[in-house]
Amino acid sequence: MAIIICLLSMATDIYIWSDLRRNFPRHRVLNAGYALFAVACWIFLAICLLIPRRDSDSGILFLMWGFYSYLSILLPKVIFTIFSLIGQLPRLWKRRGVKLGMWAGLPLAVLSFASMWWGAAVTRSQIDVVQVEVSSPRLPAGFDGYRIAQISDLHLGTWGDDTSFIQALVDSINARHPDVIFFTGDLVNRQTGEAAPFLRTLAGLRAPDGVYSILGNHDYGDYVDWPSESDKRENLQLLKNWQRQIGWKMLNNARTQLIHNSDTIQLIGVENWGEPPFHQYGHLIDAYPLSKDSLYNLNDSRYKILLTHNPEHWRREVTDISNIDLSLAGHTHAMQTIFSIGPWKWSPASLRYEQWGGLYSKENKNGEKLDIYVNIGAGEVGMPFRIGATPEITIITLRKAQK
Repeated sequence: MAIIICLLSMATDIYIWSDLRRNFPRHRVLNAGYALFAVACWIFLAICLLIPRRDSDSGILFLMWGFYSYLSILLPKVIFTIFSLIGQLPRLWKRRGVKLGMWAGLPLAVLSFASMWWGAAVTRSQIDVVQVEVSSPRLPAGFDGYRIAQISDLHLGTWGDDTSFIQALVDSINARHPDVIFFTGDLVNRQTGEAAPFLRTLAGLRAPDGVYSILGNHDYGDYVDWPSESDKRENLQLLKNWQRQIGWKMLNNARTQLIHNSDTIQLIGVENWGEPPFHQYGHLIDAYPLSKDSLYNLNDSRYKILLTHNPEHWRREVTDISNIDLSLAGHTHAMQTIFSIGPWKWSPASLRYEQWGGLYSKENKNGEKLDIYVNIGAGEVGMPFRIGATPEITIITLRKAQK
């Protein structure tokens, strides 16, 4: 990726500089100014690339904002270059070229730059509360109207030590008075220490049936080169300890029961179920037996909710071997970008994930309807922006359906 970015940068800068010299041959200050600007950008990119990215002692904020700043300049230049080249195509047939770069490429380049920084400065902190109803004939009557708050992918390292956004998130959840709160993984970006400034704030989450959590792919410390395996294990253990200290109940390939109005439903939580290149830690059968000889099994008649970070787990395994009524996942972030017109929505995440954001249903081999809700997360990973994909709190209301 770094090589592609470097080559793309050089190609666009050489083209734009040549285009300026061709169209404004007498404006030496303009030509020299752009050349100096391009060199300065290359130096800044080199600094970003030389910063250790997997060192357990290195921070992530400068790297995130540095790369994002550079890409917010590179993308407009690429857009301008593409339209300018398209405008030059008539020259192949010895016709006069069209200044498409000036009349279309330049406005779109400015729009892309503004959109990227609007996504970084505004949209990434605009919390969206999504209301969803999920019905099932298997739901016990005592849980009709039961309200679940789901959050996911906080990636606390993105915020440094600024707790204002997380405090707003906590306040917004508490104001909805849910019966239970589920967190579906990725508390941090790279290492547990990122969570330290936010523990007191997150301890403020309130629900009668408590807060339950699972681990996401970023929570294991797999994106850091640790001095030793013991350091990596200690990092993960600290994350588990901190979640317990703030009152969160972790389900690491485990199950428990939720009791409401004298009725019971089963709550299952798996560790991160990762398809390559992500590591595989999740084991559904360890959390809830598959054997029909067991009192509890994945196809029994009990209403079951599964917390699983990666929605691919639902598509590739859960729907094949179980009748779990409702699964809750995160992970995709909708790639932090959603384009929408009215009810139509599209995200680049759809190119990789069939279930990338929202409520989906599928019948298993026995014809039973299984649901999954994919929360698009509240934090960011890689780059600090959200374009159209606002941070999400999901309020899921369970409904008893008629058979």
